[in-house]
Amino acid sequence: MLFMRSVRDLTAQARIRDAALERFGFGGVAATSVRAIAATAGVSPALVLHHFGSKEGLRQACDEHVLAAIRSGPTVDGVIEQGALTEILRTATPVRRYLGRALLEGSEAANVLFAEIVDATQQWLADGEAQGWATPTTDARARAVTYVAWLLAPLLLSEQVSQLLGGDVAEPETSLRGARAGLEMLTGGLFTDDRWLSAFTAIVAKEQAR
Repeated sequence: MLFMRSVRDLTAQARIRDAALERFGFGGVAATSVRAIAATAGVSPALVLHHFGSKEGLRQACDEHVLAAIRSGPTVDGVIEQGALTEILRTATPVRRYLGRALLEGSEAANVLFAEIVDATQQWLADGEAQGWATPTTDARARAVTYVAWLLAPLLLSEQVSQLLGGDVAEPETSLRGARAGLEMLTGGLFTDDRWLSAFTAIVAKEQAR
């Protein structure tokens, strides 16, 4: 009997967490009430507080769940491999939507995850240079940060990107469409010559000479 109650408790806890992921992902933490989460989960607000203590405790549980979902991808010596970005595309829609909202609101867990992915991406690209499939760069850190930011940007600009692509960017079909377009640009290039890079370099040199 005690075991059966424990199983039911865990099931309710997971239901509440999943409801919070959905609600927080759509409306943000501040605008979402415990009562609204309870209604989505089909439980009482008292049960939400029983399991998580407060809305902040529930947010932390959501952060931990998202971190675990992304970290479940390939790792080497406990460090996330580049495959973690693929895992983000494969995770459930509420997880991707919640991650975008968490990054937008500056969640501590989202910041930690972003840094982990950047570190892994920097190493992945360095390995690519050594193996000959990645072009060398003059600023490896900036390249890794920019690359990860570029791939995650649609989640932060979800409303605008979704409207212009004609589908919810948190859903797999639209997400993969954007990812493919990015990979095509990275693989084949966007510009056919270096005029824009040369112009940018000249502007930077002029500013630095002042």
